[in-house]
Amino acid sequence: MTNTAALLEKLRAGLSAAAIVTDPAIIAPHLEEWRARGVGNTPFLLTPGSVEEVAQIVRLCAEAGVAITPQGGNTGLVGGQTPQGEVLISLKRMNRVRGVDATADVITVEAGAILANVHDAANAAGRRFPLSLGSQGSATIGGLISTNAGGVHVLRFGMMRDLVLGIEAVLPDGQIFHGLRSLRKDNTGYDLKQLFIGAEGSLGVVTAATLRLFPRPAGHLVAMVALETPEAALELLQRARDETGALAAFEIMNRTSVELARNLPGVRVPFDPPPPWLALLEFESAVPDGFRDSIEAMLASAIDDAIAQDATIAESEKAAADFWSLRELMAAAHRTVKTPQVSHDTSTPVSAVPAFLHQAGAAVERLSPGVRIVAFGHAGDGNIHYTAIAANAESRFPAEQISAAVHDVAYALGGSISAEHGIGVFRRAELVRFKDPVALATMRAVKHAIDPLNIMNPRVLFEPD
Repeated sequence: MTNTAALLEKLRAGLSAAAIVTDPAIIAPHLEEWRARGVGNTPFLLTPGSVEEVAQIVRLCAEAGVAITPQGGNTGLVGGQTPQGEVLISLKRMNRVRGVDATADVITVEAGAILANVHDAANAAGRRFPLSLGSQGSATIGGLISTNAGGVHVLRFGMMRDLVLGIEAVLPDGQIFHGLRSLRKDNTGYDLKQLFIGAEGSLGVVTAATLRLFPRPAGHLVAMVALETPEAALELLQRARDETGALAAFEIMNRTSVELARNLPGVRVPFDPPPPWLALLEFESAVPDGFRDSIEAMLASAIDDAIAQDATIAESEKAAADFWSLRELMAAAHRTVKTPQVSHDTSTPVSAVPAFLHQAGAAVERLSPGVRIVAFGHAGDGNIHYTAIAANAESRFPAEQISAAVHDVAYALGGSISAEHGIGVFRRAELVRFKDPVALATMRAVKHAIDPLNIMNPRVLFEPD
């Protein structure tokens, strides 16, 4: 009997029937990578319903020497959630809201809770969980923690790392780490919860988290601004922050990205033809009175000073949602292009975003003449999603060289090759190329100390020894 067959028999003896899935038709969607960059395989799928079941699964897998791939909503973009022979654990059944404390501004949820449902639970308590991104209808809290997700409100609220107060997780030997704390201050040694945030499931299985909540804004306004250059976007960002004190999100989109997105059903672009660059600004205030006046004055002065070409304010919640829909459908839009393409998730210091865009564009054009560039993202925190698309099917398109060139530019400007998507499998070689050797060695030491058998998502982060 093979290791996995014997393991399956032990799991059946100790777990509920709902926790074990062997039907290939049910398993299949869990094996498909969102960008169609490969299909995984697993001997069986486990869907535990409690932290105790997760602990039992991990303990039995460790005893059998069988590796595990944890999976959240399967929305990852770097291959870290797709098993290649490992046992797959989905936390989708562990999706409860365990508690909301509006006075303390905290919510405790299980790892399988979908982000949109967490938004609803916070809203029902008169509060808000501020992390927001395009996949919030399917992304889960456990996956968002494991990749240290960012989203569109990092400018005001920070990354997932800034929003997590406590974590419950199962360690690689099956022990439960009871770290569901709601304290803002706790100086009692290492902050162990931070080890699991951004670890991509390599140090254990996150099963629940206590998250920070915030008051809902009384004033809310979304604007779209037409711009000529990335430098103008940077000037507008500074002006919006300085003159309103209410900027919550600042996104930019280049013309190519907008032209691709407006081909999708229901997408509306407020300027025709699209300008070279669009900026999407969201403002929030605790005080609604006079809120709009200061923003209108700021936008008018930006136009008068030739920073902006034009601007429009969403006059309804539907109009604001339409503006955001244009931005959120960017990734789906360039997936419709059939010519070769390669995507990047870079960050630089905010002040270096224009330099990154110019230098990366020139470097990619040298490697693939006529290339189309889709550039959009969180300019307010320096994170640009950057995709190079071949001019046509016959064009020279050395994808690996293009990625290396884009990463070289970001790194030379003091940036990173991964801002919010993680390393996963696809970026392991680039991590070795750019990560400080001492930092990389320390990461390996932590991995070995916590997971000496290397059974937790063993293919992510590190190149094989």
